[in-house]
Amino acid sequence: KGCIGRTPQAKEFKMSQGRWPIKSAKILLDLLRNAESNAEFKNLDTENLTITHIQVSEAQQGRRRTYRAHGRINAYMNCPCHVEMILEEKEEAVETPDVEEAKPKKFTKKQLAKRRLQVGGAP
Repeated sequence: KGCIGRTPQAKEFKMSQGRWPIKSAKILLDLLRNAESNAEFKNLDTENLTITHIQVSEAQQGRRRTYRAHGRINAYMNCPCHVEMILEEKEEAVETPDVEEAKPKKFTKKQLAKRRLQVGGAP
């Protein structure tokens, strides 16, 4: 009963056994809901929000002890993590004008010297 079950959906990854990360998915969904409510509080448009950055990094492990038979003690650790998520409002696309203004080209001293040589007719 405590093993990983076999599933046909894992064939896509050339495996016979597969899992679904239900607990971590629920935590990420809660974080997204929290971010959405924060955006509403800041008067942002929640329909135009996009995730621009998401990062998960290890946090310091929590240490506890579990007591075993014959007076032994084993470590009982948990592995938490830090989840960093940045959401931004998607900017509406603005059409650029068709007419391009002629910008004066900037040349370096080296390029100007080469042009002077070409105009002078170097042998």
